[in-house]
Amino acid sequence: MSAVPKDGAVLLKNTTSPREMAARAQAVQAPPGRVNSGFVIKQLVADGLLSAADAERFKITGGRERAGHPLVVLAEMNYRSPQADRQLLDLETLTRWIAEKAAIPYFHIDPLKVDFTRVVDVMSSSYATTYSILPVAMGTNEVTIATSEPFLTGWDREIEQITKKTVLRVVANPLDVARYTIEFFKLAQQVRGAAKTGNTPLVSSFEQLVELGGKVEANDAHVIHIVDWLLQYAFDQRASDIHLEPRREFGVARFRIDGVLHQVYQVPAGVMGAMTSRIKLLGRMDVVEKRRPQDGRIKTKVSTGINAGREVEIRLSTLPTAFGEKLVMRIFDPEVVVRSYAELGFANEEAKLWENWIHRPSGIVLVTGPTGSGKTTTLYSTLKQLATDEVNVSTVEDPIEMVDPALNQMQVQHGIDLGFADGLRALMRQDPDIIMVGEIRDKETADMAVQAALTGHLVFSTLHTNDAASSVARLLELGVPNYLVNATLVGILAQRLIRTLCPHCKALGDPIDPMLWKELVSPWRSNIPEKVYKPVGCLECRNTGYMRRTGLIEMLVMTDAMRALVSNATDIVKLRGQAARDGLRSLRLSGAQKIANGVTTMDEVLKAAPPFTT
Repeated sequence: MSAVPKDGAVLLKNTTSPREMAARAQAVQAPPGRVNSGFVIKQLVADGLLSAADAERFKITGGRERAGHPLVVLAEMNYRSPQADRQLLDLETLTRWIAEKAAIPYFHIDPLKVDFTRVVDVMSSSYATTYSILPVAMGTNEVTIATSEPFLTGWDREIEQITKKTVLRVVANPLDVARYTIEFFKLAQQVRGAAKTGNTPLVSSFEQLVELGGKVEANDAHVIHIVDWLLQYAFDQRASDIHLEPRREFGVARFRIDGVLHQVYQVPAGVMGAMTSRIKLLGRMDVVEKRRPQDGRIKTKVSTGINAGREVEIRLSTLPTAFGEKLVMRIFDPEVVVRSYAELGFANEEAKLWENWIHRPSGIVLVTGPTGSGKTTTLYSTLKQLATDEVNVSTVEDPIEMVDPALNQMQVQHGIDLGFADGLRALMRQDPDIIMVGEIRDKETADMAVQAALTGHLVFSTLHTNDAASSVARLLELGVPNYLVNATLVGILAQRLIRTLCPHCKALGDPIDPMLWKELVSPWRSNIPEKVYKPVGCLECRNTGYMRRTGLIEMLVMTDAMRALVSNATDIVKLRGQAARDGLRSLRLSGAQKIANGVTTMDEVLKAAPPFTT
């Protein structure tokens, strides 16, 4: 048996050699055809994975009569191995075990890596359901098929005769096989059904490009199902963004998960256009207008999984491209912004300093960093904490990232000349206590923020700069007088997001190169950590080795020494040097601490944080 193609799904490492697996399979008296509970219980007891008492208890409680695959039924009992490690006999453990018994590789189906539009051509849905099998990868000369019945044979020879390809059998979780058999075949049917409405021809001019997708109706039942599936699938996969990207002959759907884009599937160009139109309808956008960018918003609920019923906001943004409208959906889960300082990436000292800043009666607090660095999450988490019944918290945003009933939020409207400065000027007449300005982009907005701070308001805002010290220089470049910067600026928080190691599979890594560590923490000095960890990959993290993200934090305090430098309008290098002397910990130094704590890796920190130059 040749190796299973890597592009189909995640194949977990099996430490047992093929010869040993074959020997074990010969020693096992496999049941004829489908797996039954009697065989499973007998073999588990023989292998020392199930105690005789639990086996008897399973028979007494009616395990034989329960509906469903025997492995699923047994996994629901939550038995543990009588061995020293007391391993839980969950479904994945039992699936790995029976794969070894059958001398067939174990396979975890990762739907992000399965091209369902290709694999469903191997067989019909009814055939797959009858034999509890599912194609998961297509190669030039072979097809990989996952089964939950490893001792059921005969179908593989039929498939080889029909496809003229070698069948590679793998064993997968029975629930995954059943679930994805329904999803893949149904979704492929919907895509083909939508595509039958009309095929989009190749185009030769930009005027024709904007008409792509017009032959498939946005309210077609097939399109509605595809969009619903796409949104629910994104929620299940913890995606932060969904990208629908039109190409010449097809469209691509991609999810951003933990900061990294993953391609989900491809659909015909006309279907992609209809999907975009359907989502624009949901977001109350102009469906006919395809020549200019638009923004919209959808509020929906998660329908399945542990978060079923939770409300989720989705911000929509379209962009005209050469082959049609590109649509990006940014997913905002309200639960995400109710996070502790530790979850946001703050160390204890940084959390105390931030608390001191945000409880000042007046002044300006800036959060800086590039797009996607977590500024929104930090600000919303802070504002939700401050928005009590005793204070009036108002915001001016472009666009409103997440609607919250505790905040008075205003949307910037450039079409009617309502910019940040105009909105802030209006807010000043609304008796606010705390104001959040989405971004300081120009001198007028900066001047209004300064005036708000001078008149007794606490003002939060963002800037797009590389680090905290650059924000001081940016305010001066915008034309804010240095004495007003000194009078109003409380402090600046710079941040970046990095992926964190999966706690379920991370392992000890190789020692860090001393020169690389010195470069990371420069100009400070820090001992190289004795232990560092590396990503491995498991089912919990989809075999990436990383799960979720945290922040790198850099905080600049406006001390007397810093104000003296600002008064002299000095350069940014001297500002960084003074900040370091005042106790600032750079983004890279924050990352070094997280490396030492086993939270992330050197590669993640170097990729996200710029060097600190003085």
